[in-house]
Amino acid sequence: MSIDSAVLMFAGFMTILGAALTWLVSPWFLLLVAFVGANMMQASITGFCPAASIFRAIGVRAGATFH
Repeated sequence: MSIDSAVLMFAGFMTILGAALTWLVSPWFLLLVAFVGANMMQASITGFCPAASIFRAIGVRAGATFH
């Protein structure tokens, strides 16, 4: 798995988790979904993604986008 795939998997997981927690616990968990979306937009503009930095640090191989 490359960093690109790992970042997409992590973003999808966090979005689904946030939606489930919104439904099961509190509507305030929509802030988690909004944060994930805002981070994805920021990463597409700047090319910097905190999750990609973490995956790189733990040894996930580079991909086409985050290297």
